[in-house]
Parts: sequence; structure tokens; C-alpha cells
Amino acid sequence: MAIVDIISKLRASERITAAEALELWNNAPLWQLSEVAVAAKRRISGDKVYYNRNFHLEPTNVCQFECKFCSYRRSEGEEGSWDYTMEQVLDIVRKRKDSGATEIHIVGGVHPTHDLYYYTQMIRRIKQIMPQVAIKAFTAVELNYMISKAGLTTVEGLQLLKDAGMESIPGGGAEIFAPEIRNEICPQKGSAEQWLALHRAAHKLGIDTNATMLYGHIESIEHRIDHLMRLRELQDETGGINAFIPLKFRSANNSLSHLGETSVTDDLRTLAMSRLILDNVAHIKAYWVMYGKTTTELALAFGADDIDGTIDDSTKIYSMAGADDARPTMSVDDIVRICSNAGFRAVERDTHYNEI
Repeated sequence: MAIVDIISKLRASERITAAEALELWNNAPLWQLSEVAVAAKRRISGDKVYYNRNFHLEPTNVCQFECKFCSYRRSEGEEGSWDYTMEQVLDIVRKRKDSGATEIHIVGGVHPTHDLYYYTQMIRRIKQIMPQVAIKAFTAVELNYMISKAGLTTVEGLQLLKDAGMESIPGGGAEIFAPEIRNEICPQKGSAEQWLALHRAAHKLGIDTNATMLYGHIESIEHRIDHLMRLRELQDETGGINAFIPLKFRSANNSLSHLGETSVTDDLRTLAMSRLILDNVAHIKAYWVMYGKTTTELALAFGADDIDGTIDDSTKIYSMAGADDARPTMSVDDIVRICSNAGFRAVERDTHYNEI
């Protein structure tokens, strides 16, 4: 199908196929992708761009997996590793008790000894300090490991976490679903089917999630499209994905550093195509910590309607991989300015996209 015909389908809010997506991705002018992606975004969220007041909690970077793209993980006792005690974790929360945060985002390494019961206790104790905060916690990879270690089914483990106070799952660990790519960049990680199964189970328990895709390394455009199509299928089935976050591979300090990084143009094309393919996912997030503030502002002209939150210098995952902000913090005024510069209106939200 010609590009003009595919664009006509999109303007009519019709779903595109994988073959049509490939034609657009490879051959549509960037300005045209911007135009149709922003139109699709406006149909969903009008002139709004969402953000929240949040901070990250990364209890440990000790991880038993050795993914080639990761700049964050360390072995136990290795220089640069950390493994906070429970009290150290709670001290981090206490220091931000009156920050106005509505969300705590908890992810870390797949620690060989921390189990499901350790993390349920952590969640319960955090909620005692900040009962009003929503806890969005753990990638599917972390969850599968801790639940399996406890000898429980996925549903049983997720229910325990939900009962402890976990409301949402952030969506990391998806990487690229294609097995030939996973086998090359993260062979120890679970399969795409395991990631999808965990998110499916979470949705059925009323736990909403985000979804991600790590791009810009050894994958092809076809692999990206396959990944997005599989997420679209899951969302058709469950409706439980709040937002999709394309995660740009950052090349510092990891085993794939020789690849360099993909261009800003590719970032913008990926954001636009994510918006156009994922017609059933309400929100596309341009994660400002990963892109930097300048590219994030550009991203709002390519279909993104969320830029994450204030962060408050609480995450090291992307700064350790060479992201622009070594100590990432964004004020509400900065967020409002970025959105206004792009012609949109900043709207504060909670974890579940209820407006505040």
C-alpha cells in the first residue's frame, strides 16, 4: 500500500498492519509522521501532557544476570555495587515523606537472595511511612524470579504483592521480544512469553502496568514492529497497559558500547510509530531522564503525551549509561515550560492517570 493510503487510514483512525507500519517507518517523511502522530495523540488526550510527582527507589544494583546492554548491574562486593538494608531503604522514604510525591517507583537488580517476602515487607513498611503514595514496583524479570523463588504461582505471588500495597508494575525487562535478539543481548533473562504472561496475569488481578521496548542496539525495524504488535495484541486482550515507553539504548559503560547510539531522528520516528501502532494504549511516554530535556520537548511533536515525573535525583540507571543528567531532577516549573514551549498543557496525574 502506498504511503498516502496508509496515512489516510491513520487519519480515519483505522488500524495499520505490520507491513504498512514497516512502509511508514522506512519511507514516510519525518514531518508527516509528526503530523499524524500528534493528531492521534490529540484524539486521545487533547492538548494535555501528563507528569507526576515521583521518586525512584533502587534498593540494589546487585544482579545475577549479565545483560550486555546494562551499565547498572554489579556483582556482589564489586566496586560500584550497593545493596541497601531495609532501614536504609526506609530512610530514603522518610527523607521524602513531605515531598508531595504521589508515586514511588521501585526497581533494581535481580538480587540472588532477596525474596518475595523481603519485598512484601518493604512495601508494607513504606506504606506505613507514606500511606498516600502509590507504589509502582519491579520489572517482570524481578517478579518472576522472586515469585518462583518463593515457590508460588504467578497469580499467588502478584496477589501477595498487591495485598502488601503494590498498585502497578513499571514495564521494564521487555527489551526486544524477538528470541534471536534476546539470546544475543540478554540470554539469561526470561522469554517474551514469560514477560507477556506476567503482565497478563497482573492485568487480570486489577494491577495495571506500563510496557517498554529497548531499541537502538542490534535489532532491526522489523523486530521493533513485531514487539509493538505483540503489545497491541496483549492490550486488545486485557486493556491493562497504561503507557508505553520506548527506551533508547545508552551506550556508556556496557558490553555493547561499540555500537554507539541511535540518532535523535530515529528516536522521534520511533516515538511517532509507537503512537501510530499502539492505537489501543492511551499514553506514550517520552522518559525525560533517558532522552534529556531537549529531545523530550521535541518528542511532544511526535505523539508523546507523558514525560514521567519530577524524579528528585533518585535514579542511577540511565546516568550510569551516559544519559545527559547525572543527577536527574525536574521541577514542576521546568515541566510546565517544556510542555508550553511545545504547544501543550502540562497536567499533573497520579499513577493511574487520574488528573490531580
